[in-house]
Amino acid sequence: MERDSDVVVIGGGVVGLAAAAALARAGRSVLVAERHGGFAQETTSRNSEVIHAGIYYPEGSLKARLCVEGRDALYARCDQLGIPHRRIGKWIVATGDAEIATLERLQRVGTANGAPDLRMMERAEIARGEPHVRAVAALESPATGIVDGHALCLSLAAEAEQHGALIALRTEVVAIAPCAGGYRLETRSGEGEVAAVRCAAVVNAAGLAGDAVAALAGIDVDARGYRLHPCKGDYFALAPGAAVSVRRLVYPVPVQAGLGVHATLDLGGRVRFGPDTTYVDSLDYRVDPAKAAVFAEAVQRYLPDLRGEWLAPDYAGIRPKLAGPGEAFRDFVIAEESAAGLPGFVNLIGIESPGLTASLAIGDRVAELLASL
Repeated sequence: MERDSDVVVIGGGVVGLAAAAALARAGRSVLVAERHGGFAQETTSRNSEVIHAGIYYPEGSLKARLCVEGRDALYARCDQLGIPHRRIGKWIVATGDAEIATLERLQRVGTANGAPDLRMMERAEIARGEPHVRAVAALESPATGIVDGHALCLSLAAEAEQHGALIALRTEVVAIAPCAGGYRLETRSGEGEVAAVRCAAVVNAAGLAGDAVAALAGIDVDARGYRLHPCKGDYFALAPGAAVSVRRLVYPVPVQAGLGVHATLDLGGRVRFGPDTTYVDSLDYRVDPAKAAVFAEAVQRYLPDLRGEWLAPDYAGIRPKLAGPGEAFRDFVIAEESAAGLPGFVNLIGIESPGLTASLAIGDRVAELLASL
C-alpha cells in the first residue's frame, strides 16, 4: 500500500526528536506528530537539565546503559554543535555517618555502570570546596553536567528536518489501527480538523501520554505493566543575594521516589532546589508558595544556613513514572511490539530521569529496532 510516511513518531519531546533524527539520518521518511504548539513543552522543558553520569541505576538496566551511552554522545554533540553546557560536577552528600554506606554503594554501582572518576571525599575537603555545605562525606561525580535542553531539542529538530523529516505541531493522534502494510493513524489539529496518516511503523514517544497512546493501539497497559503514575516535582529558586551559595550540583542521598531535594545550577549560575515527589492525578504545574518552608527544612540538612524566605516558587515538572507509590525500581520500557501482534510499533514508556541524558542513545536504539523496516 502507498504510505504517507515510513515512520510516525508520536511526541516531540527530546526523546521523540532524537528518535526522529536517528530514523531520518538512516534514510527513513519520518513524521513527528506533536499535540502542542511547540516541541518539548512538557517533561523535557520541566526538569533540571542535568547530564547524569550513570550512578543510581541497577547494573545492566536500560537506564544505566543508555545513560552512559547517551552521556558521552550528548557531550560530544554539545561540543560539536556549540550547544550550551557545562561539565560542572556533582557532590552527593552524607549528612550523618549512617549515610556513608549508601555513598559507598553508589560508588560501586556507578563505577560498574561506567560513571567515571567517582571518589569519596571527607569533611575537610567538602568544607574547602563548598563552605556553606555541611556533610560528613561526599561522593564526587566530575562527569555530571548541565545542558540547555531547548537548544538540544532545536538541534535535533533541525537535524531531523535536514534529513527530510516533517514536524507537525498542534497535531494529536486520536486513533491507531493496524492495516495492510502498517498502520493508519487519525490525527486532530488544534482547530479540530481530522486527518489520516498511513505509515509502516509507529514510535510512541508521547511521554506523559505514553500509556494512553499504547492503549489506542490496542495494548492492555495494565496487563503489560505500562500504566503510568504521574509524579510531580516542584522547584524553588534561591533569591539573588542570599547568604548561601553552591558552586556545583549538590544532592542528598537518594530517596525511593526520586533523588531528593537537591541544589542545581542553570547555565547562568542561578541556584534552584528541587524536585520533591508528589504523585498526582492531573497535570497541574502550579507551585504552592507555602511549600517554601518544607523545601527549606529539607535543604537545611546539607545547607544549614538556608532560610525559607530566600526561596521563591520557580516551576514544576511531572515525571512519567512506571513505579507507583512505594513500588520498586522500574526500568525504561523500550519495546518493539511484534510479540503483541503489532510489528513495527515501538513503545517508549516511563522515560523519566535519566531520559534527557539518555535521549540520543534511545534514538539510536529505536533506529536499530526498526532497521529492517
